[in-house]
Amino acid sequence: MDHVSPHILALDDDADIRKVLLEYLSGHDYRVSAVARGQEMLAILGSEPVDLLLLDLRLPGENGMELARRVRELSQVPILILSGQSDEADRVMGLELAADDYVVKPFSPRELLARIRALLRRTQASAASGVQEELRAYRFAGWELNLRLRRLTAADGSAVPLTNSEFSLLCAFLGSPQRVLTREQLLERSRLHSLEVYDRSIDVTILRLRRKIESDPSNPSLLTTDRGMGYIFNCAVGVLR
Repeated sequence: MDHVSPHILALDDDADIRKVLLEYLSGHDYRVSAVARGQEMLAILGSEPVDLLLLDLRLPGENGMELARRVRELSQVPILILSGQSDEADRVMGLELAADDYVVKPFSPRELLARIRALLRRTQASAASGVQEELRAYRFAGWELNLRLRRLTAADGSAVPLTNSEFSLLCAFLGSPQRVLTREQLLERSRLHSLEVYDRSIDVTILRLRRKIESDPSNPSLLTTDRGMGYIFNCAVGVLR
């Protein structure tokens, strides 16, 4: 069987950076498409398979965060944000809304390559497990989480929006109900381990989930804390295939 190189799509308005990405990543057995405009990126995503997206946030006349949101609505392609925005709030927001990892400019090509390889390994491992493909939805306490649509629906039929990190973390809990999960396990299972310096974001995301799924978020009954150990999803979970 012929070897097929992973296809990386890069969006960056800086011609020098596009050249570096093309030359360096192509030299490490990746097929690279490098474009300067969001419409070019969307056209490629809509016409051919892409294994990973490198996305700059600072684009003249375009909103990189909004482009990331649009991509996530259309595809589950891994997104690695590549940007000069070094502010922690921007980094966390980008990861919560759409992205899987974040590298700040100026970047080391070797570090970027390592991040790309790690992200592709995680994606391939997730696909190999087949969990998301086999399951259509989880059901718990009157709620339904549709995995294909990434939609959380309440008992009354109303949809409750979830950020990317909330969806990932809820999937991790629903996949292991009524078991203590440590922060490290949650980071790994939810793919939030890209947030290496933000392990406190687990606690923040859990607080947000409680506000959405608990009848009394200040006294949670579904998503509870096991002090000194981690968190437990205290509810029976059904699956739809």
